[in-house]
Amino acid sequence: MACARVPLDEQQVTEPGSLGKEQTLPALHPARKEERCFVPYKSPPEDGSPAEAEAFLEHAKFITEDLDWLLALPHDKFWCQVVFDESLQRCLDSYLHHAPRGLDLAPLPSSPAVVDMQRSVHRAVFLTFLRMATHKESKENFLTPAVFGEIIYENFLFDIPKILDLCVLFGKGNSQLLHKMIENIFTQQPSYYSDLIETVPTVLQVFDTILDKCGLFCEGAAAMEPLKLNSHKQPTAMTMSQQDLVDLVLYLCDSTTTIHAFLDIFPAACSSFHSDGFLARLTSFYETAVPDLEKAVRKRNFDDKGFQEDLWKRLSHSCRKIVEMAHLLLHHTCLQPILEGGENMQTFADELLQHFTSFLPEKRFLSDYDEQFPIADDISLLQQALPVIDETRTSYLLQGVESAWDSVGRRRPHRPIQHRGAAGGAAASSSSFKLQEPEGGASLEGGAGCAASEAELESLLTCIRELLPDLGEGFLLACLHEYDYNSELVINNILEDRLTPDLDQMDRAMPVKEKVADVLDVRSNVFDDDEFDVFRRDQVDMSRIWKGRRKGENARETLNDKQHIAEQKARYQAYETVVDEVLDAYDDEYDDTYEMSQVGANDLDGDSLLIRSLFHGVNMRVYLCFSQNNVNRDQFVQDPALLRERADARRAAMHQRKGFRPEPRPSAVAGQPKGQGQNKETLLDRRKKEAHKGRGANHNRRNMADRKRNKGMIPS
Repeated sequence: MACARVPLDEQQVTEPGSLGKEQTLPALHPARKEERCFVPYKSPPEDGSPAEAEAFLEHAKFITEDLDWLLALPHDKFWCQVVFDESLQRCLDSYLHHAPRGLDLAPLPSSPAVVDMQRSVHRAVFLTFLRMATHKESKENFLTPAVFGEIIYENFLFDIPKILDLCVLFGKGNSQLLHKMIENIFTQQPSYYSDLIETVPTVLQVFDTILDKCGLFCEGAAAMEPLKLNSHKQPTAMTMSQQDLVDLVLYLCDSTTTIHAFLDIFPAACSSFHSDGFLARLTSFYETAVPDLEKAVRKRNFDDKGFQEDLWKRLSHSCRKIVEMAHLLLHHTCLQPILEGGENMQTFADELLQHFTSFLPEKRFLSDYDEQFPIADDISLLQQALPVIDETRTSYLLQGVESAWDSVGRRRPHRPIQHRGAAGGAAASSSSFKLQEPEGGASLEGGAGCAASEAELESLLTCIRELLPDLGEGFLLACLHEYDYNSELVINNILEDRLTPDLDQMDRAMPVKEKVADVLDVRSNVFDDDEFDVFRRDQVDMSRIWKGRRKGENARETLNDKQHIAEQKARYQAYETVVDEVLDAYDDEYDDTYEMSQVGANDLDGDSLLIRSLFHGVNMRVYLCFSQNNVNRDQFVQDPALLRERADARRAAMHQRKGFRPEPRPSAVAGQPKGQGQNKETLLDRRKKEAHKGRGANHNRRNMADRKRNKGMIPS
């Protein structure tokens, strides 16, 4: 294989050719693709026969096995298969087109085996797209970022419709991974931003199509096309066929859910939508189409009342998503820069107030938006961030909001607890229906109301249980969630028996369900609760975080800054004094005794073993010197000249105590030349050398090594 740390797009590989000769090819080459046929995906049967279920299981098993095989390939083989295998792309595209969504009218499969197999295919497809969006898997396996961006763009591995489908299919529970995927795709290939800008008019055309089908037309600058004078009278929501009305509501629900999922997962796209007048067109569509569609769904006769309720829930869900889309656009393009305290805060504040002012003619939209995201809270935030905000302008806006509530004939709900950022439905206040979402699909619930804090919930529960002590905590929590955490409304509806059908069918003694511990609550990490723990801190000091050299830093000034030395002074003062006579405890006599000791006499006891384990590889004499008690402290490093003088003095005292030993005479082993005879001293020296030659040279290395090892002088 090619060398490590080289991008895959620059690697060359040598493989046997068709005639048996080796050939050198680029690592990314069509000849390296494995011959494997990926079958297209087919959706599960709708409560079909056992034969249909068995056919789906067999078909889906092929897909999961093929995708698992693909994911197990090494980096180079994986990308060869992804780039050059058209059947793989057809398989992935078919899943994005036909995979069941939470908005589908089709019921969930009743077979557990079908559900499990669908979940397996769902997971395998997501992991495949996740790996396709990753250009660097390790230090050895990576693609050049620019080449990666070109590959995914030119080969249509990703495009805007695919990204939208990925968000709506896999957004639930995988929003962080999807955000990283999409961010990497847009970062490495900026051309996707241009494609996104070109997609916005197509999204707006969706709303115009719905208006046209309902016989409603935009007026003024918001109109995309001029109205034909000779056009026939268009059917309205009340006069069109029932199937057309159902298709229209489902089309609206699918479109709004998909766009909202994309903007929520990838907020950087909000600027692309915001720049094309998307917000003005969105509010105008809401004001024009929603009342007519609601009237048609309510007043038309449906044979199946359950189907009518389901259609109403989907329309309410669509209204909720439109309001949330408007809030996302305002939050990420106007509010977020103000909260971050960046430049041009006044410009962003003026733009936000201008958008609120443009909402004033749209009475229905304004009241629904204010119900979910109170405008008074945003104005209060602006007044805190920018005290120079014109009070006359803000007062006019607040009066316009009050007028909008009066115009639609509704009372603003009592809000004892503010739900900023809640996803309560814009039209959900008039609907008590909620849908459960199948695994892997998009939610129709949207979270109607943000949960209150534990202390607030306990206070509300205590207030209700004082009057109604027989009710279970789980039932009361469901009631509070349904009625926007308004305890007075909950008590009144319970006493007057006016609960919604869902609550009325619940067990009133139902206890609260035990909450599964969050992974973040049970994790153990050295970085828990520090100043950069983003999982437990809402705000992090971004001034402490930077990439590369800090702005304004100078390398010479940084090197000349000795402030850290003063900061470490107190730490090193603790090491200024050590044992007074570190080497006075050392004696040449001890050293000689140590060198001549027998190995068997130096067996270590328990304490010695403990000492050796603590001071592994350290000279034992140093440890003995530092372990003396009742010694005076002295400076950490003594003068070497003074130490030498002390050693000479000790050596002289020892010689005086033992008596002077003269230097040994030089050995006369060499003697005279051969044939001339040797004297007596030469013969004695040769005999002594022969008798004692085993004591020196290399004959005693093993014993000496064992003795040193037992004393801890040599690492084991």
